[in-house]
This record gives sequence, C-alpha cells and structure tokens, in this order.
Amino acid sequence: MRRLHCLVASCFGIGYIGKGGGTIASAFAILIWGAMFAIWGNALFWQLLLLLGVTAAGVWSSYKVEPLWGKDSKKVVIDEVAGMLVALLGLSFNIPIVLAAFVLFRFFDIVKPLLINRTERLPGGWGVMADDILSGVYSNIIMWILVSQKLIA
Repeated sequence: MRRLHCLVASCFGIGYIGKGGGTIASAFAILIWGAMFAIWGNALFWQLLLLLGVTAAGVWSSYKVEPLWGKDSKKVVIDEVAGMLVALLGLSFNIPIVLAAFVLFRFFDIVKPLLINRTERLPGGWGVMADDILSGVYSNIIMWILVSQKLIA
C-alpha cells in the first residue's frame, strides 16, 4: 500500500524528478484535462469528478507519505495536479487560455500571496493540498475575468 501512496503522491513518479517537478505535474494536469475535453467537451460534471478524485487521493496519499518523505516534500506533486485542474475548471480548451491559466497558477503556487501560504499550516495532507487548490481558485477567478472581458479567448 505504501508504494501506491508514493505513486499517487509523486504523480506516477514525476515528483522524483526534483527541481521542476511541480511545473511538469502542472503540465501533466493540462494533458489530462485536454484528454477529458476531447472526449466529453467542456463537461463540468466530469471536470469536478476528476478534481474531487485527485484531491481526495492527494490528501490521503500526502498524509501517508509524510512519515517517509517529511512534511510537504518536493516529491509530492499531486497537489499541483489538483491546483491546475482548479485553475482550468470550466474554461475553454485553447492555447492562449491554457497558457495563461498555467502561468497564473504557477505564479500563485510559487509566490503564495494572499494568504495562500497560511493554508500550508493545515494538518497532514490538507496542508499539502490546500495551498495549491487555493492557487488554482485565484487563477480560475482571474481567468474568468479575462475571458468575460474578452481580454483572452
């Protein structure tokens, strides 16, 4: 069971890359989201179902690998996948939108402004996942403003 948690938390080994693993995991989330978009279109139900599944698995696995890897280890990148899925939630699949959401998400995830850093204090897997999910929320809000104002299409 420990191997399964390591596999999930590292997003199928992406977390073992080291530096840049979070960025690669975010790009991996775009690939998953794009595949879903190609199959079901902009179906919010499937996007939410995927997001809930990734988040639940991430909270559980992050909690389970903490004794092995330490608190919020760089090997844990499933949180970036969840956060990027939040950033893309409900948006159209096109290159300008995806790139803008990616840049915004990575900015919020790295800089951690606007109380994002405080969410890391939550216990266990919630502390690992919450900062990325909140980064995704901020990114998604900005993206919807940009799209609604036709500043990006």
